Amino acid sequence: MKFTAGQIAEILNGTVEGDEDVVVSDLAKIEEGGKGSLTFLANPKYTHYIYSTKSSITIVNQDFVATNELSTTLIRVENAYKAFSQLLEYYNQVKNHKTGVENPVFISESAEYGENLYMGAFSYLGEKAKIGDNVKIYPNVYIGDNVSIGNNTILFTGARIYSETKIGNSCVINSGVVIGADGFGFTPNEQGEYNKVPQIGNVVIEDNVDIGPGTTIDRATMGSTIIKKGVKLDNQIQIAHNVTIGENTVIAAQTGVAGSTKIGKNCIIGGQVGIAGHLIIGDNVKIQAQSGISRNVKDNETLQGSPALNYADFNKSYVYFKNLPKIAERLNTVEKRIDNE
Repeated sequence: MKFTAGQIAEILNGTVEGDEDVVVSDLAKIEEGGKGSLTFLANPKYTHYIYSTKSSITIVNQDFVATNELSTTLIRVENAYKAFSQLLEYYNQVKNHKTGVENPVFISESAEYGENLYMGAFSYLGEKAKIGDNVKIYPNVYIGDNVSIGNNTILFTGARIYSETKIGNSCVINSGVVIGADGFGFTPNEQGEYNKVPQIGNVVIEDNVDIGPGTTIDRATMGSTIIKKGVKLDNQIQIAHNVTIGENTVIAAQTGVAGSTKIGKNCIIGGQVGIAGHLIIGDNVKIQAQSGISRNVKDNETLQGSPALNYADFNKSYVYFKNLPKIAERLNTVEKRIDNE
């Protein structure tokens, strides 16, 4: 896709300083840009690059003052960083704007779908599934029976949505995501073998949820596993049966949440965190990467370590346990002196 400086300025409500007809077709960092690329300058540490950048167009703040000659066309905006983010979103929408049903696909006769559907080749739409308007279903996506998906949601290649799942509006489901597979439920019998406990619940994904590639969200044993609106899940996360994740909580990659745990709203959870089952995690909680959570957590706590401690207590303790070999050696020396007296 190609845009002129004038077109971009119109999108961003900015003003052009230079050649309004210069064309760009690529986005780049300011230090790496070449002819035909668009970049931006927001951080003052990168100001020196604007005088050497080969990018055809650079987005800058209104108050930017050049102290040397420039070869790049400027687009002045109120906030360069926000404007560039806005442009990325616009670019993404244009790039992903597809409609129509490719062949071959399977659409059940009892399924319903809205306007401007895109359904890529080799996708499957099950019995009584209901799909909203402007939904994009990329190739090789499986959507099971009785699934409902709201408006403006995107399901990328290879996503698997099991039966009874409910997905809201404006969600992004990335490649390899599995939603609604059976929860991990087994019970031992008298022979020491494990019998499967039927998982008859579902998964509910509310509006504006992003789910990264390879993440799995299990259906509830009974009732629903619930991901509330605004939640952002990174890659390769495991959410077990009957978990609830509160509004606008973000979770980084490779985190696992065991069954029936309730996580509050506005939490920030780092990568490779392990959270045990049947816990209650409060609102506004921050959990540092690689922490292990084995207890209930109150609102506004910040935790680190495994098992996790209060963040400040962890840092105080770290001063000591990083020196444990030295401390042990000193204790041994003291014991030997006492024994020799």
